[in-house]
Amino acid sequence: MLNRRRFIQTLTAGTAAAILPGAFIACNVNHPGKLENIGFISGIIGRELREENWKDVLLKTTEMGYTEIETGNYMGESAQSFLEFCKDIGLKPIAGGGSFSRDMEEVNRSLDRLNAIEVQYAVMYWPWFGGAPLSGDNCKESAELLNSIGEVCNERGLTLCWHNHDLEFHATEEGIVPFDYLMENTDSKLVKCELDIYWTRKGGADPIETLKKYRGRYPLIHVKDMAPGPDQDFACPGSGIIDFQEVLSETLSQDIKHYFVEKDNATDGMGCLESAAMYLKSLNF
Repeated sequence: MLNRRRFIQTLTAGTAAAILPGAFIACNVNHPGKLENIGFISGIIGRELREENWKDVLLKTTEMGYTEIETGNYMGESAQSFLEFCKDIGLKPIAGGGSFSRDMEEVNRSLDRLNAIEVQYAVMYWPWFGGAPLSGDNCKESAELLNSIGEVCNERGLTLCWHNHDLEFHATEEGIVPFDYLMENTDSKLVKCELDIYWTRKGGADPIETLKKYRGRYPLIHVKDMAPGPDQDFACPGSGIIDFQEVLSETLSQDIKHYFVEKDNATDGMGCLESAAMYLKSLNF
């Protein structure tokens, strides 16, 4: 596993860089062959944010080198104070979850929260009204609703993204591949996709070919690794079997700007963020 070997080789350098995070970030920003920004989804450290001082926790993430966060609501007393704190520590809210609902009042309430924390992207993490196996009718209904919500988001200064899992790559009885259906039957100006690399791989698709097929539709990437073995469990980036060197080379060729580290059900979210930051910042493209 080339990526794992590269991670081990660069661990010492990454540890030294973590001691001087400001210099580490500056070096990456000025180096065209590095990721300029890395982010994380707040759920990966949900336990820490609940049980510890959330300000201390977020500050530690910036010391690791993180500059962006994906979160659907503010922390603390108000949206304004949350934004001021994030600005002070150099952490920018970029995206957050919105409601996928036929009830547009419910949708707008969720977008109120996102507007309050000034994110750019509203993400529909589960753009379905059921689970696998999906049907052709499910696909049609979801595509139509995504287009409608996309218009609402656009009016509010937001860009709508839907987030994939593995079920979108499993064909329906009618022979429809749900991922392709949503991408081909939604307005490309109003509806984008937050591509989750792990779930794409688990669905049996090639992340690189998926990126190439719908070039320009992916403003956000979920960077999540897959553990070796038949269970295909979640892993922190750099510790699994996905070659992110190759995948991220393709995303950078498409000028994709936003990358969010994620590991579902993380028991040590901060540890995962630390190792992932060292790994991702070590890669050269």
